[in-house]
Amino acid sequence: MTPGNQSLVIRADASSDIGAGHVMRCLALSKAWQKTGGNVVFVMAEGIAALEQRLIHEGVVVRKISAAPASQVDAEQTIAEARRLGCVWIVVDGYRFDPTYIRSLKAAGLRTLFLDDDGRFDFYPADIVLNQNISANSSMYSKTEGCTRLLLGSEYVLLRPEFLSKPPSREHPAMARRVLVTMGGSDPENVTKKVLLALLQMKVKLEAKIVVGSANPWQDELQVVADQCVGLELVKNPANMAPLLLWADVAISGAGGTVWELACLGLPAIVIALSQDQREIAQGLAQNDVAISLGWHANLSQERIGDVLSSLIGDRERRVAMGERGRKLVDGRGAERVVVFLQNSL
Repeated sequence: MTPGNQSLVIRADASSDIGAGHVMRCLALSKAWQKTGGNVVFVMAEGIAALEQRLIHEGVVVRKISAAPASQVDAEQTIAEARRLGCVWIVVDGYRFDPTYIRSLKAAGLRTLFLDDDGRFDFYPADIVLNQNISANSSMYSKTEGCTRLLLGSEYVLLRPEFLSKPPSREHPAMARRVLVTMGGSDPENVTKKVLLALLQMKVKLEAKIVVGSANPWQDELQVVADQCVGLELVKNPANMAPLLLWADVAISGAGGTVWELACLGLPAIVIALSQDQREIAQGLAQNDVAISLGWHANLSQERIGDVLSSLIGDRERRVAMGERGRKLVDGRGAERVVVFLQNSL
């Protein structure tokens, strides 16, 4: 069965505090749903103006609700919107949406797909739980409804279409010179500045592009730092990240959803855990030799960043191996697989 003109409702938020990752990975799922002819509606209590415009540009409808996120009023308004649209599935993505919230949706007769990253809840009542991370396993979800289905692991990584037209191989120079820095849509702790200062101390001449998301409150300060060195360029809220990833030889990235984009395009990376849920992601990537983990951002010095980067840019053999493992880990078809699963579960 195909969606036809049926609606997929997505409940996810974005802000300078929680970032844009939940919305962006749901956008990837949206594009796969649209590809089969369906409509997508985002229900949002909090948003970032530039991100909402991006959704609209992608053909997604944005409905704003006036409720405290994840509250009972939120659930009631979301249910009303879903019923108005006659939706087939409702997707919920965000750490604030607890089992009580999901039960409210299910009690209203809605079929639910819940996106999770770390198995933080004692019980998962959703019809489908999706955890796309490398460390996902069934023991994290031992308490679910009898009908709950689990979609676990990197074969379900949700990537937007721009990452799917990847070249068959990547060139790895003997000495890497092009560095991409990206800490997500918001970076409230300004980890980007710490990385920038480390780049300024590098003895090797590098060219670096520093991606600054639309919700980053430190843009002016970062521009001042970047202006101190020729070759450092701030790239503000790019519409398409794929060309930047293809340009770079190595990346320094937060350990959020961007790491799967890096892996899919075979870009060797140094990753930093910017939030608690990213710790396990960073560790899993390092254990599988897909990326180098620098651990928790608050414990990280500029010197440590510089030392690890210096070692990686001169180690072509390691970069080649990391890139190949990344491409094998993430093939880019995860969103397509999830949509097929949703269709077959109707």
